[in-house]
Amino acid sequence: MSTAFAIATVSVESGGRVGVCALPGRFGDLASDVFTIAAWRAEIVVSMTEEAEMKEYGAHGLGALLADAAIDWAHLPIRDYGGPSGIAEEAWPALAARLHDILDRGGGVVLHCKGGQGRSGMVALRLLVERGEPVEEALARLRAIRPGAVEGRAQLIWASQGAATG
Repeated sequence: MSTAFAIATVSVESGGRVGVCALPGRFGDLASDVFTIAAWRAEIVVSMTEEAEMKEYGAHGLGALLADAAIDWAHLPIRDYGGPSGIAEEAWPALAARLHDILDRGGGVVLHCKGGQGRSGMVALRLLVERGEPVEEALARLRAIRPGAVEGRAQLIWASQGAATG
């Protein structure tokens, strides 16, 4: 069954945009979903899915398709329903600086996990909190455009820690 690929969008003060979506290709054609991402004018796509999830849903070629569309790609694998750990946790500060730079210039950042709620919502919330939004307000704003964003306590705790670093 094919459903329209949708990118839920939240704006930030600089004019930048954070988009949250499901794994491209999960419910339809990967190339069509990348076309939608390009039309949304994403500068970078961050994948929170693990490699096995990407292979399972036929999205293992996502990075190459994004490169063909002149869109940067970052892989930040996080276990489903969890928060960053290990390599992903270590990679976050540098990746966050890159994402904030794009947002500061008014650019677009697309975040996805498998379903477009838990992990991608967690990272979106972390970005908003790091940019100075109060956690509760940012979460409400995020859930208004992406119901179900941030699924677990560990995800909320990790995202909330951005208030100390932002």
